[in-house]
Amino acid sequence: MAATTVGHTGMVDPILYIVLGVFLLVVAVVVGLRLVSGRRVPPPPPPEVIPGVGDDASEPRDTPLPTVEDVVLPEQGGAPTIELERPKPTKGRLAALKARLARSNSAIGRGLLALLTSDKLDEATWEEIEDTLIMSDLGVESAGDLVERLRTRLRVDADVDWQSALHEELLALVGPDMDRTLVASRQGDRPAVIMVVGVNGTGKTTTTGKLARVLVADGHTVVLGAADTFRAAAADQLQTWGDRVGARVVRGPEASDPAAVAFDAVAEANAEQADCVVIDTAGRLHTKVGLMDELGKIKRVINKQGPVDEVLLVLDATTGQNGLAQARVFSEVVDVTGVVLTKLDGTAKGGIVVAVQKELGVPVKLVGLGEGPDDLAPFDPDAFVSALLE
Repeated sequence: MAATTVGHTGMVDPILYIVLGVFLLVVAVVVGLRLVSGRRVPPPPPPEVIPGVGDDASEPRDTPLPTVEDVVLPEQGGAPTIELERPKPTKGRLAALKARLARSNSAIGRGLLALLTSDKLDEATWEEIEDTLIMSDLGVESAGDLVERLRTRLRVDADVDWQSALHEELLALVGPDMDRTLVASRQGDRPAVIMVVGVNGTGKTTTTGKLARVLVADGHTVVLGAADTFRAAAADQLQTWGDRVGARVVRGPEASDPAAVAFDAVAEANAEQADCVVIDTAGRLHTKVGLMDELGKIKRVINKQGPVDEVLLVLDATTGQNGLAQARVFSEVVDVTGVVLTKLDGTAKGGIVVAVQKELGVPVKLVGLGEGPDDLAPFDPDAFVSALLE
């Protein structure tokens, strides 16, 4: 009985060792897998890409190296030459752009003619005509005057030609006899000086660049003064415009005194015997007294070398009657001599031309009718009215 027990024990011991070994092996595998899963396994190397037909493959290593004779040295001066643009003369430019004006200003044209040629011109219709004129930013007083003159024509001639009558009356309101000449030629022994002013966001720097193109197109030599020193990109933007037409740009460090830059620009134009110098000033709200005083300072500093011949106020035509309050304050500070209306193609309120002239007593001299570089045109009253009525 004892021998059997011992024998049985001898049989059991190897089995226990085997089970224990398998258990330890399993534990080792599990621990190993956990350690591996906690590490970042590097991604496999990317496959080698062989350039195919049409791909930009690098030159083979056995390509012969260029000799001294093969190397072309750059011309002295280093900077690439910029091909100057020569814009076409501006005469008749507004007539060429009048299709844009006609599309956007149908309220005055087609709207009025439809009312005037209706079967019955009663009191309600006349009130509607007056409302249409007021909504086109003509102004209450001007709208009332125009309606009264049209009614007088009807009393005199029952078969009045409304197309011709409306053209004549609108042209009289726009003011065909106003002097819209832009002073841009030398005044005696000095260049003409033009200041460009306006509130933020009216496209003033862009308008200054386009104005340089207008002047160059009409044969003037131009110097540009980047006196908007508070907007980082303003001087660079003006530089680009000037480079395209060969107009020298005078600029100063960022945040420098704008009056000093304006003074230097006029001095440079004097030295170069240029026809005119155009000073771009920083946009400013008309309600900011300090900034408006600074604008007056710029003009006074320029006056030390000679008078400012033109102060052009840039107005966004889409602001309508709201722009008149801006115009009034600017005119009081710097004696505005002319208005540039931008974005006139983007509004059906062409009556702002009449309203702003009546408010300031100065003419609209230029209008912007698009985003192209040559979409700034000298204002032509007859072409303007014809476009409204087409």
